[in-house]
Amino acid sequence: MARSSMHFHWSNKVSNEDEDVSPPSNPTSKSTINHPQPPPPPPPPTRKKLQAVTVARFRSVLTTISKNRTNLLNSLGSRVVGTLFGSRRGHVYFTLQKNPVSQPAFLIELQTPISGLVKEMASGLVRIALECDKDEDKTKKISNSKRLLEEPVWRTYCNGKKCGFALKRECGEKEWRVLKAVEPISMGAGVLPPEKTVDGEGEEEGDEIMYMRAKFERVTGSRDSEAFYMMNPDSNGAPELSVYLLRI
Repeated sequence: MARSSMHFHWSNKVSNEDEDVSPPSNPTSKSTINHPQPPPPPPPPTRKKLQAVTVARFRSVLTTISKNRTNLLNSLGSRVVGTLFGSRRGHVYFTLQKNPVSQPAFLIELQTPISGLVKEMASGLVRIALECDKDEDKTKKISNSKRLLEEPVWRTYCNGKKCGFALKRECGEKEWRVLKAVEPISMGAGVLPPEKTVDGEGEEEGDEIMYMRAKFERVTGSRDSEAFYMMNPDSNGAPELSVYLLRI
């Protein structure tokens, strides 16, 4: 009897605990759950901010290009690769490279037709002189900080005759395509076949590209004078082509 009463007492206790358990809350009760609201979208940038970002990116690109060009100029040695090229009805381009596969350290466009230059070279030796002016404001205090090969505009003389001006150019897709085509050539001259261009009326062939490529010996006189002499192993006399850069 003692065991049954104890058991009955324990069962009654458990049942009392079950009665004290509160029923689960109704999910459909009036209490609501506050979900965190997403932050409001930022206001669109103003025109001034967009212009400031564009200018900053443009300056960054110019700085990178300037550093790369400075490194190219610093890496030029006493012997460089020089290439003259241009379409039959176009102007002459003259470029200098550290080696056949490197980016051009110097690229200018002369107003001289390439057909006229070919005639001059066929008649004998050719001397091309490029002259530019010093910055008067800087020469009063310090020497010109701009490197000679970085000058943008040149007066051109071919065998003593004035031939207009030469302008510094960036190596674009067309120029780089020509340099890649003559990359295996260490020395020589020839004609590249015309390229086909597609326009609204169909395919159209461009002009043939005439070129002359050789190694040049670089002689630096000062910050304001440099000379490049074409190295021709078949010639026992003076070089057939010489290019002089002068800042006066």
